[in-house]
Amino acid sequence: MSLLALLDEGPRYGLQLKQQFDARTGDIWPLNVGQVYTTLARLERDGMVAASGDGTQRTYRITDRGRAQLTAWFEQPERDTTPARDELVLKLILAAARDPDRLAAVIRSERKAAVETLQEYTRLKRDPADATDLGWLLLLDSLIFKAESRIRWLDAARTRMSHQPVPSGAGADSAPSTPTDTSPGAAMAGHEPARQDTP
Repeated sequence: MSLLALLDEGPRYGLQLKQQFDARTGDIWPLNVGQVYTTLARLERDGMVAASGDGTQRTYRITDRGRAQLTAWFEQPERDTTPARDELVLKLILAAARDPDRLAAVIRSERKAAVETLQEYTRLKRDPADATDLGWLLLLDSLIFKAESRIRWLDAARTRMSHQPVPSGAGADSAPSTPTDTSPGAAMAGHEPARQDTP
């Protein structure tokens, strides 16, 4: 959709699209040029862009179908029906199951990194060279709010940990439980018949 949005401004070739995307996002999400051309090939296959020329100098333009898809994308609200997997959340979940020292260390190091990231985004926002670029400022606002939210979440995790201590080594040596089959056949199979002593 980002490539379609750039093409809606005018025809471009692949490298121009990469450069424009990187410039608009301040290289926060750098694109691989191969990824750009792979996406353009898929958009061309689906009739959303049309290409002219040959080789790497093919120029792409958006089609009516692509413009309709882009309009629908702008108008459709984003919904987090399937939350993205967050590696930090997984770290805390797994550490919380057995190791209070590791959990505390993860929270400390991640909070320190989040504060440093927040400071860097705030510094970038104060840069007068980019003070008039509305798109860049919107991106920085989003990144700042996300960094602040992560810091608050880590603080809440630390508070929760103090109220609900993690048992040291919980579950470390326990074998995984297996479902119990309570069917009559399983009950018979699980026991040897009682041995009768001969007189």
